Amino acid sequence: MSREREEFDQVLLPPHPELSFRPPPAKSRECRRSGETMGTVWAVSAIVPPGVTDGAVHTVLADTFSRVIAQMSQWEERSDLSRFNRASGGTWHRLGKDFARVLDCAIAVAEATGGAFDPTIGAATEMWGFGSSAPPQIVPHAHNAKGTRHYNWRDIRREDKGRTLFQPGGLALDFSGIAKGHSVDAGIEALRRIGIEHVLLEIGGEVRGAGLRADGMPWWVDMESPPDSTLPSARVGLTGWSTATSGSYMRRRRAGNLSWSHTLDARSGLPLDNDILAVSVLHPGCMQADALATAILALGADRGLDFADENGIPARILLADKALESAAWMRWLG
Repeated sequence: MSREREEFDQVLLPPHPELSFRPPPAKSRECRRSGETMGTVWAVSAIVPPGVTDGAVHTVLADTFSRVIAQMSQWEERSDLSRFNRASGGTWHRLGKDFARVLDCAIAVAEATGGAFDPTIGAATEMWGFGSSAPPQIVPHAHNAKGTRHYNWRDIRREDKGRTLFQPGGLALDFSGIAKGHSVDAGIEALRRIGIEHVLLEIGGEVRGAGLRADGMPWWVDMESPPDSTLPSARVGLTGWSTATSGSYMRRRRAGNLSWSHTLDARSGLPLDNDILAVSVLHPGCMQADALATAILALGADRGLDFADENGIPARILLADKALESAAWMRWLG
């Protein structure tokens, strides 16, 4: 169907939509706010009950995002993550609640994917110009990239039910493939605490919808596609679900005549060099969708599709000339 007519080749709806939410209170109204966080933009559309101001919505979300940044930003020198990455070997570190939750999920996805997603790639991301350091002026050597991979997710040691973390010396964490999704989830939870149950929240392309729009329809989200793509377009109705997209065309760095992707091969420390342009994933949790999209991109087209099918994950993998869709994705098409 023609995109010029704002129609879509695929329209997806959850096979088991969320039905447990309460209708908005009488005299509720729609609120739209936006801002900047984590080097990108956020936007919210919410049906707010009487007594909740637009300013309150903005403040609740800004405070939530600031808390995540204070714990997990690799660009903030004083964040918990940055201080852990710089810490001396042989030290233990108490984790905040958000940090521990994200690390739990990161390790679970790493284990499920055999390390295709790995939160211990912080040294590699710094070397390739995707951390707090300045981008390199020359292309890093493969030998140096391999030297950043002294540790992997299996080397992470925790105690106190995951709330204290051991620094063996030189272990550098990177949550850039999962923290935005967690922030969306945390934002939804914060809004629920002030009585907002019908909401769509996005941070830099990671999106979660809860409840319904004011017209009783699900929250419609247009799936992200690479620039100038001629592959099928898709629109998804989110209610109790999230979506995240990871792509090789996003956040690239360049030195000389070469450019490279921000998604790295955790085994070699090198940027990915496969034929996937983008991966989109649907999941009830935005944190999980964020990490799984990155993991499937790292696995490659064939292994990534097999992984999605084996685990019942709705996923779409865009190549240059075709789209691969998991069985669970097809069920959303009815």
